[in-house]
This record gives sequence, structure tokens and C-alpha cells, in this order.
Amino acid sequence: MEFILAPKAGFCFGVKRALDITLKTAKEHAGPIYTLGPLIHNPQVVQQLEQRGIKVAEDLSDIHEGTLVIRSHGVAPDVLEEAASKGLQVIDATCPFVKKAQELAKKMQAEGRLVVVIGDKKHPEVAGIIGWTGNRGVVVENPEEAEKIETGSPIGVVCQTTQPEQNFEETVRILQNKGTDIVAHNTICHATRERQDSAINVAESVDVMIVIGGRNSANTKKLARLCEETGTPTYHIETAAELQQDWFKGAKKVGLTAGASTPGWIIEEVKRKMEEMTNRDEGMNMEKALQFKAFHPGDMVTGTVVQVNDDEVMVDVGGKSEGVIPLRESSCCNHNNLKELFTVGDQVKVVVLKAQDDEGKIILSKRKADAELTWGCLEEAFDSGTPVEGTVREVVKGGLLLDLGVQGFMPASLVERSYVEDLNQYLGQKLKAKIIELRRDARKVVLSRKAILEEEAQAKKAETLRNLQSGQVVKGTVKRLTDFGAFVDIGGIDGLLHVSEMAWYRVGHPSEVVKEGDQIEVFILDVDKNTEKVSLSLKKVLPNPWDTVAEKYPVGSIVEGKVVRLAPFGAFVELEPGVDGLVHISQLANRRVANCSEVVSAGDMVKAKVIEVDAEKKRISLSMKEVEENNEACEIKEMLQNQDNEPGPTLGDVFGGLFEKEYKKEDEVEPANE
Repeated sequence: MEFILAPKAGFCFGVKRALDITLKTAKEHAGPIYTLGPLIHNPQVVQQLEQRGIKVAEDLSDIHEGTLVIRSHGVAPDVLEEAASKGLQVIDATCPFVKKAQELAKKMQAEGRLVVVIGDKKHPEVAGIIGWTGNRGVVVENPEEAEKIETGSPIGVVCQTTQPEQNFEETVRILQNKGTDIVAHNTICHATRERQDSAINVAESVDVMIVIGGRNSANTKKLARLCEETGTPTYHIETAAELQQDWFKGAKKVGLTAGASTPGWIIEEVKRKMEEMTNRDEGMNMEKALQFKAFHPGDMVTGTVVQVNDDEVMVDVGGKSEGVIPLRESSCCNHNNLKELFTVGDQVKVVVLKAQDDEGKIILSKRKADAELTWGCLEEAFDSGTPVEGTVREVVKGGLLLDLGVQGFMPASLVERSYVEDLNQYLGQKLKAKIIELRRDARKVVLSRKAILEEEAQAKKAETLRNLQSGQVVKGTVKRLTDFGAFVDIGGIDGLLHVSEMAWYRVGHPSEVVKEGDQIEVFILDVDKNTEKVSLSLKKVLPNPWDTVAEKYPVGSIVEGKVVRLAPFGAFVELEPGVDGLVHISQLANRRVANCSEVVSAGDMVKAKVIEVDAEKKRISLSMKEVEENNEACEIKEMLQNQDNEPGPTLGDVFGGLFEKEYKKEDEVEPANE
């Protein structure tokens, strides 16, 4: 008879982690220690814990002091709050996969979604997840129950971590068919999926299937049901004592698996009991058929990240215990934050350094696995000139260190096309680069990102030149200012925007109109594809103010402007940017003017009358003299109007003095004639 042990059987990461935390707590903490409900659904393990002084409490009201261990199933937040209010020391051993489901449920509830949890209504894990929704979520066990959900609001879905994959997918499909806004997160533990898949595969290939685990263990009962659904006779047992000889009569192959709450020693007992039973009948040795996968130093294996700590990463590689990647073996570059490199659930390739250390752990190296996998690829990329990609892990003197699977160095001068003042901005970024030097014997990789950027710039420049034509309007970025203009990047090539083409008025310096970094539209004046020179104009995309001067400044209107320039023949007055009018020297004042400066100076604000407009020749003739004459005429008219309204002078007022004077003369003469 052949015996086949499912590759994934026994303690899952979450259960083993909770058990390790609880045993460690028992060593380090005095006083009573409690678990809220059985730590795991295995009576034998619970009994052993009780022998070590770890008690089971069914309700918080039963605990008044000491330490409370939260089991892997997790609890609702109000339980944690109540425990804290009672002064209990809380040790949280919630499985990280369950914790993720709790956080997702809380987040989706906060987003206004109805949270649907797919799972067993009475399971403590499900009750805890519902608690994180403020007890507003709903539980469905199967697609039939999902059909009954009303879809008045958006829905968010999470799943009990030990649910069958098929149940999750079919239930989500029912919800999606309702046409509602749904976000579904598959929170089934990868270890659960793997355990179920491996159990089914074994069950399909054997004549009898044995499933070991507590009868109150939900995941073990699911394993037994899935195995039964394959059509293979399946027996669910808790201990070796339950095995019966009759089950194996006529069987050529027997399969064995165990639930996530089943410890290794119970599996071993069942293996020995089955060995004894079969040895009596067939003399078979079952030990080799039921052993865990063996490892040897130098083996490269694939595993699943199950825990990320500050100084090590736990990886399930299918052995009796999890493998450990120490911090120094996590990456080719110095790195102090493992959570930036690893996430629970990641599939990673590792090299076995030690098959078993003093604590029975498998010591692994991702650094060595990366190096072995990477060097061949790097050599091929170097030979072909193909770019490689790596993450910047460290800024060192003179450049950057990149994680390519092996460590690569990028000199500071080869990071960008121009000088970079602060290299710290690249930390954590993924950069593409070309390998410019490669020496496997010296573990030396020198990289250049500048080489790629130069190639990209040249390709972009060539494409832009091919497509550019005079008369086009394109967008560009001001790159550099000079006294005579600005250079504008219009797609990999710099065009010259001369100062004379910046505006419809005279510009003294380019900085009056644009600054470096400005995004502007420009008109292509000329393209010389041989010399790769492009002439640009900004004023061509702006309205020409001379197009509307006839309407804005009609002949006879009085306008106001600033004197901007004096000439021997007159003064130029700016009416608006780009539009100047000329006041001829003969029109400056109502008198002869020898020099314009006798009347006006640059910067003066003056009023003038429009006497001629020639938009085609861009000429406007103005007269300050006529404004002055108009003003004088208005003053005289106003004075006369005032005189009409007052009594006029009498003849006495005009000639009275004269008569009086003559009379006095006669009086003075007559006495002389006497």
C-alpha cells in the first residue's frame, strides 16, 4: 500500500504564530493568562495549554485581571476597548491575513459601502470582521444567500480566510450580476487555498483519504467536505486512536492531510499508527511516504512570505517549520526596512543557507537567489545594450547604489543629462539604465541612466524635426534666457524666440515677457532641418493691436497716453502696448516750438486729439495743440456764458470818471480868467 501526505498539511502560519506568541507570553508574564475562546480549534492543544496555566475564557466578564491573548481569529474593536478599560494587558495574536480582512472591512464601511462578509455566520473570525464595520455589515454563507441582498447602496466584499475559493467566486458573481457597484477583495489565506488544493489533488489520486483535525475546526471540516466531493471515501479524525483497520481494506493508495489547527505531533502519531497497522498486513514502511520536504544547503526554492518583522522575514517553503530570511540576506544593498521589500503573500525565490539551525529553523537567502538569477540576465543585457531596471537603495559618495538583484553603481554624472544637486530625491525610485561596465568576477556593475536619456532625447528631437513645418503653432517650455531672446524646448529641440518676436511692442529684455519654466504657445517662423535651427514667434499667436485701432481710436477722438520717446520732429505717445501715435512738433502747442523738450518729457501722461489713422502703415497722427485750442475755446465760451448771466457796466461806470476829471479841470481854469 502506498501512502501520500498532502504537501500542505498541519499548522498554518497564523495558528503557529498564535501558539508561539501564547507560549512566549506564558514564559514572560506572571499572573493569570487567558485566551478569549479556545486559542485554536484543537482540543488536544487546548488541553496542553491549560496544563501550562493558560486558561480559556468564553467572555470578557469572566476575566478581572492578568493578560489576555487575542487568538488568530481576531476580535471586534469594542472587545479591545473593553479589555483596555478593565486594565488587562492585551497580547494581539490575530493572524495577519485576518487583520487585513478587518482593515478592508473598516475602510469600505467608511467609504459608505455595505460590507458583505462571505463566511460562516457563527465563526469567531467572521464575528470579529463584522465588528470592524460597526456591526453594520452582513454575512452570507453561499450564493443563494447573496441573491437575497438588496442593492440600494455600493457593496464591498471580504471573505473568511478559510473559505473555499469556489464559494467566494460564485457568491461575488451573483452580487456582480445584480448590476450594483461592487468592490470585492479575495481575503482567503493563500495557505488555506494551497492546503485545500493539495488535499483535493491527493484525494483524487488515492483510494482512501484521512483528514486530521478538531471536529470544531471550520477549516478541517471544509477539507473533509472537499475531499468527500471528489468521490473518495474520506474519514475525519482528531487522533490516531480513531483509525480503523477496515477503512484500508483493498486500498492501494491512502492519502493524508491535516487542518490548520492540527499540530505536527498529532500528525506524527497518526502516521505511526497507520504504519503499525499496515506493517502488520503488508510490512510496508510508511515513514518515507509521509515525511516533509527535505532541504539541503545551496538548494534554490520558492516560498511564500508569511510574516515580515523588523530583523527577519518568515517564509513558508513547505518544510516542518518556516524558513527565515535574516535582514543581511534580504537584499544585495544595505536596507533597514524589510516592509519596503516584502509583503505578506509575496512569492519569493530563496537559497537555503542552513537546512536547520540551533532553533530548528531553515535559514534562507534572497540575496544569493537574486544574484544567481540576475547575473546571466545582466550579461545578456550588457552584450545587447538592453536597458535594465533597478531600485535606488542608497545614496553614497559620488552616486547611487541600485538593487538589480545584485548591487549596481550609478555615478552622479550619469544620473541625468545635466548636473543633479540632490541625489536623495531618487531614493526608492525604480530607474532604467544601461550597463556600461560589467565584471562578474569583481561583482562590479556600472550603470548610466544618462545614456538612455540621451538616446531618448535624440529620438524625440529627430521625430520633432521630421514633423515641424513653418506656420505651425506648438507648445513649448522656456529653457534659457539671453539678452537677445529665449530658447524654447518644443519637443526635444530648442527653438530661438528672438526678443523682437516676443510682443507687438518693443521689449527691452526677454525677462519682461517670459521666465524659465514657462509653458507657452509659439508660432514656427522657420525650420532649417540641415542646421537643426528653428525660429519662433510669440507675437504671431497674440492679437495684433493694430487690427482694431480704427475702431478704438477714431479720428476726432481725444485720447490719453504716455510719452515714450522724443525725436527732433515730434514726440511718440504710447496709447497701449504695441500702439504708438506721433505728435508732430508743429502739433505740440499753440505756439512755435523749437524743441519737443520745451513742452513734454519722456514719461509724461498727455492728452491729444486723433487727427489721422493709417492702420495698414501702423501710423496714428495726434495733436496736443488742438486739444489746447479746444480747451481755450471752452474757457472763453464758459466766461461769456458767465457774463451773460450778470448785469453789464453802465455808461457812468465806463465814462463817469472821465467826466469828473474834465469838470475839475474847468474849475481850476476859470479863476485864472477872472
